[in-house]
Amino acid sequence: MRAEHIKKRLQEKATEIGIDKIGFTSADPFLALRERLIESQEKGYASGFEEPDIEKRVNPELTFPQAKSIIAIALAYPSRLIDAPVSEQGGYRGIFARASWGEDYHIILKQKLQQLENYLKELVPHVRVQSMVDTGVLSDRAVAERAGIGWSGKNTAIITEEFGSWVYLGEMITDIYLPSDEPILDQCGDCNRCIDVCPTGALVQPGQLDAQSCIAFLTQTKGFLPEQYRKKLGNRLYGCDTCQTVCPKNRRLHFDHHEQMKPEPEWVKPLLKPLLNMSNRQFKERFGKMSGSWRGKKPIQRNAIIALAHFKDESAIPLLTELLQRDPRPVIRGTSAWALVQIGGDHVEQILRDARSNEDDAEVVSEIDAGLNILLD
Repeated sequence: MRAEHIKKRLQEKATEIGIDKIGFTSADPFLALRERLIESQEKGYASGFEEPDIEKRVNPELTFPQAKSIIAIALAYPSRLIDAPVSEQGGYRGIFARASWGEDYHIILKQKLQQLENYLKELVPHVRVQSMVDTGVLSDRAVAERAGIGWSGKNTAIITEEFGSWVYLGEMITDIYLPSDEPILDQCGDCNRCIDVCPTGALVQPGQLDAQSCIAFLTQTKGFLPEQYRKKLGNRLYGCDTCQTVCPKNRRLHFDHHEQMKPEPEWVKPLLKPLLNMSNRQFKERFGKMSGSWRGKKPIQRNAIIALAHFKDESAIPLLTELLQRDPRPVIRGTSAWALVQIGGDHVEQILRDARSNEDDAEVVSEIDAGLNILLD
């Protein structure tokens, strides 16, 4: 079967199984990406979640010998929360970023890629393939850009002409030749809205992200959140959508045709205080199917404490006091101390002094002392 015919059949199959976009590119090294990754590494911008070996990220043959082509796919996800619950005094809520709405997108994309893989093996029984979603060594965005899925926006997201940047990406490497698609020209023009509104200035220049200061990354860390970012977190529990929501290419776009991706409003915009008493089992039962749960409950609970401080929720003082006094995790105790100071109140100074007399963790003591200094200033 000719390569052009195989490609056409794959395009038809992709439409049949609900893949929103499919593109094809060669498995040649991503030379331009190498330079960007080296610069990012040298400047300390990398998140640490990605593959550390730059050569593996830019040369598909190091992962998949005799690689000839890469098939890129994109699935559009919802951008609006229908019937969203609202925060109320004493009942404030946090928010998960849109990429964590519905079922974990890794699972959804892997299912679609598996279907496509099975079909390709029917067409070409001897074919070898390897699929990747997000956690693979290749850069999903670099593959999607070269395969014509969309262009790489100034916010570093892939922006498609049909779905904006509200798309999940995945790819499949193969050892057969398939004709490549043409990349899409950059359409950001002179717009800099994403750069201008980034809460932490993490978009240091068009197309370059300092992941270490990006809220989407910071919400996933497990340690103490650096103090300079805490007040910028707002009520975000996982991820950040700011650079996408302001993008003109996303205006009025909303796609909910994938049933698995439809969000449960109470899950993606949950009440904050109940989060803080959840057991591991309760957390997994409630949030385990969401991609935002992959780091466990501690980062989410730490972020919920910061969100309560953001709202200055005085009704949370008893709960935060209990966490400061009894929680076995230093990050939760120390963040609770910080949050109590931000909320304020007549008894906060005494709460901190009582906690300090029983605290033996240096980082928590430092948080308490810093809070007492603010209260006494």
